[in-house]
Amino acid sequence: MRQWPRRRRINCILVTGGAGYIGSHICVELLEAGFQLIVLDNLSNSSQQSLKRVEVITDKELTFYQMDLTDKVAVTSVFESHSIDAVIHLAGLKAVSESCELPLKYYQNNINSTLVLLELMAQFSVNKLVFSSSATVYGEPEKMPVDETFPLAATNPYGRTKLMIEDIIRDVCQVTALNTVLLRYFNPAGAHKSGLIGEDPNGIPNNLLPYVAQVAVGKREKVSVFGDDYPTKDGTGVRDYIHVVDLAKGHLQALQAMDEDREIGQCKVFNLGTGQGYSVLDVIKGFEKASGQKVDYQLTARRSGDIAECYANVSLANEKLHWHAEKSLDEMLEDAWRWQTMNPEGYSND
Repeated sequence: MRQWPRRRRINCILVTGGAGYIGSHICVELLEAGFQLIVLDNLSNSSQQSLKRVEVITDKELTFYQMDLTDKVAVTSVFESHSIDAVIHLAGLKAVSESCELPLKYYQNNINSTLVLLELMAQFSVNKLVFSSSATVYGEPEKMPVDETFPLAATNPYGRTKLMIEDIIRDVCQVTALNTVLLRYFNPAGAHKSGLIGEDPNGIPNNLLPYVAQVAVGKREKVSVFGDDYPTKDGTGVRDYIHVVDLAKGHLQALQAMDEDREIGQCKVFNLGTGQGYSVLDVIKGFEKASGQKVDYQLTARRSGDIAECYANVSLANEKLHWHAEKSLDEMLEDAWRWQTMNPEGYSND
């Protein structure tokens, strides 16, 4: 990956949802790259302790505001108090299964918060945005790997909010000076090598890896494998797992591309993944190897909104952003286990 030039125009970055799993790792990379950092998070599914640990890892300070992005008056005060050069927008509800049960909650929160953010960016002439999108916008692709030109058709309300937000951003880019990079994440996994920050979901985890880790550490009895009759090598769902640190570095590369006025387009889309698919059983077996622990699981019915397989074509990000995923599945699982064993109760013991 290319290094940042000595002279740059982007200095102060606002990260919405920055106290969360992905956000905290992005904050580490931003601080270590020398940026001034403003973090906004309502802490509905995150902890301020993650940001305190970010400061420990980097030996640098950031500015944190606990507020909801839908609160326009409060968020306006942040824009008034800081000279923001760019925004990384991560804030939003993200559980596929919950979105199927509570679609209005997802539409109200994810769409309205983005509208507030875009209005304030326009008001305060902040014209650089990196948006946290998702591979769910591809729906159920007809073939693999998935590239950025594929048809878009989300299969659940969470994915549809991401797709709607992408459309809203494109419309705004058509009529304003807004420059945006839309990053379609595949499946973030792992944790920072220090073991100080990682995935700490409230309640029962919605994602596979933290659930597997909690079973391995003895916090939960067994993993539910949702569906064993998919048209995949072992009948279980196949996903493209990307180390969260690689994912975080992708955001730096997106910012650098905009900072250098590289010819990537005013509103450009990039997949962030590894290009490799692993099944649920691959992850469980790999975690047993990484942890030395038995991970019990049970086969159960398919989960609403899930698809058989999804992995990325990442050649566009490789070429245009000069970004490559560097860490293997084994490294993801080893780092996730280190985080879990060092923090069996997450951030709650701090």
